[in-house]
Amino acid sequence: MPSYSQLRLARLAEAAARKNNDPTRHKCFVSYHHDDQDEVAEFINSFGHVFIPRVLGVSDEDDIIDSDDTDYIMDQIRERYLTDSTVTIVLVGKCTWARRYVDWEVFSTLRNDKKNRRSGLMAITLRSAANYAEKKLPARVADNVDNDKLYARWWKYPSSAEFLRGLIETAFQDRTNKADLIINSRPRKIYNSSC
Repeated sequence: MPSYSQLRLARLAEAAARKNNDPTRHKCFVSYHHDDQDEVAEFINSFGHVFIPRVLGVSDEDDIIDSDDTDYIMDQIRERYLTDSTVTIVLVGKCTWARRYVDWEVFSTLRNDKKNRRSGLMAITLRSAANYAEKKLPARVADNVDNDKLYARWWKYPSSAEFLRGLIETAFQDRTNKADLIINSRPRKIYNSSC
């Protein structure tokens, strides 16, 4: 069963999706570490009119986590959370890099097979991590970030809605324009790391 915080974020996402009926908005899955939920809520409140937020985050309390079969869990993440999104936004806080579910969400984002359609990928540093000395991306995101040379891009917190709209459009276009640059061969994270 989802936690109160997850339900709160899901409600914010639903409200944001109704804010604007602009047909150019992309459906974006937001991946984050649960410790950053307040900042994620702020991001959705500030920019939810720019994109259509999809159900947010997976935690140990989720009913799909009752399994020890990581392939099953990965399929459930894809089917329940990512299936109709076209871009994944990883909101990077101080410990996002350490979370296995973020790794699994990114792994699923980058897959393209009969059941899974690839999504664009981008990372945005949250304000609380902007001056963090050891800025770390989740490893699978880092494998794919290097501005124009690789599949994904890593950005500072957006200064405006229009700027974010452009970043999302770039990630959306890169899912086909740069698909041959995807690196998704890293073994999936089994455990959370110490942060």
